[in-house]
Amino acid sequence: MRTTTGWQATGPMALRRTTLERRDLRPDDIAVQVGHCGVCHTDLHALRDHDQHTSAPLVPGHEFTGVVTAIGPEVSVFSVGDRVAVGNIVDSCGVCAMCEAGQENFCHSFPTLTYGGTDRRDGSTTLGGYSREYVVRDAFAYPLPSGLDPAAAAPLLCAGVTVWEPLRSLGVGPGSRVAVAGLGGLGHLAVKMAVALGATTTVISRTRDKHRDARRLGAHDLIDSTDTRQMAAARDTFDVVLDTIPAAHDLAPYLRSVAMDGTLSLLGYLGPLTVEAMDLLVGRKKLSSAGSAGRPATAEMLRFCAGNGIVADVEVLPSAQVLTALDRLRRDDVRYRFVLDLSDLD
Repeated sequence: MRTTTGWQATGPMALRRTTLERRDLRPDDIAVQVGHCGVCHTDLHALRDHDQHTSAPLVPGHEFTGVVTAIGPEVSVFSVGDRVAVGNIVDSCGVCAMCEAGQENFCHSFPTLTYGGTDRRDGSTTLGGYSREYVVRDAFAYPLPSGLDPAAAAPLLCAGVTVWEPLRSLGVGPGSRVAVAGLGGLGHLAVKMAVALGATTTVISRTRDKHRDARRLGAHDLIDSTDTRQMAAARDTFDVVLDTIPAAHDLAPYLRSVAMDGTLSLLGYLGPLTVEAMDLLVGRKKLSSAGSAGRPATAEMLRFCAGNGIVADVEVLPSAQVLTALDRLRRDDVRYRFVLDLSDLD
């Protein structure tokens, strides 16, 4: 086994720096020295629920960039020294209809997650990117284009692909009218990508002081979701509404803003919800969701971002300040994504 250093959970919202074991390289593996890892709401939820006495080992982190330090004998795509990016999926069955369609994120036997997953070969629990090294199948690592800053690019591998997937599958492009509900870690990237795809893009937010940010990110308009007159004026307007709001909320106002035959895509809150059928019926509106992306779409997203200069707005902290980052994330005190610099683990 290989050893490295990382941040492992010791209880709810508790982490300690410790030695971690990584597997010896299999023929199709690469070893990555992790340079930067994004801090996701998923990490926060996992740590809140962690009980070291009853749960599997937990090392969070599933959006990271780094440099290849070793390769298995069957690896041909990567060489030592290459810059790479890894997202929240590190394996899948490879043979189901979804995998064959390039949608490994929907693998029928469930994809192997970057942390908290079960390795398909030895049954061990996967440990995430809050560590100095990660060993991963070469098929689930992506070349990091030279034009992308490795710190600001790390969140593209989770937040980025989460919004890219519906933008592409719903055919957003020049002439499209897109609204992004919620301007946070997901929403700010959705705005950047929608604008770069050529869509007329509006931000819907209850936070009035984000108006300037919305404009800076490229949005053409801002709607105050607490203003009933503004929301009423937006009725039947948007071809696509990307709902990135992370908490339970009433979908009706957002469905009413969707144009005929348009789609409301839920990306933030994925829990139970109630929908009035009439809000779908009037206008033949659609309610959908999406999660992460398969390998082809992830690679496409990275190329698109490099070509359009798109990265996340980040605040970079040394990994020793991970608990500070998590606490501030809990309080929504970040614009718009925390990224950990793992070099302090050397």
